[in-house]
Amino acid sequence: MKHPVDAHVGKRIRHRRWMVGMTQQQLADKVGIKFQQIQKYETGMNRVSASRLWDVADALGVSISFFFEGLSEGQAAGMLAQGDMMADKEALELVRSYYAIPEAQRRRLFDLARVLSEAA
Repeated sequence: MKHPVDAHVGKRIRHRRWMVGMTQQQLADKVGIKFQQIQKYETGMNRVSASRLWDVADALGVSISFFFEGLSEGQAAGMLAQGDMMADKEALELVRSYYAIPEAQRRRLFDLARVLSEAA
């Protein structure tokens, strides 16, 4: 069974890879492994070693702490029970598109989305 922390780290790897527009093959090439191993990391089926996580962080241009953001002590037990919105391709595409919008327009769009969600 997957450990919730491994699943969280894998999701963060997938999320960052997708946000920078990198394929699993491209990440694997940068890290020096096969893309199937990236797949296993991203699903949490294989645990990422410290040295490999260092290489992945470098290839994705983030600090190692990025992979643990949003994870707090005691939270790991409940993680498998809740759905992960960022696993949804549509949600990821929306986030990527959102950050491609210039900041001033993005702020206005954010305000509009907040008003619409409150009215729903």
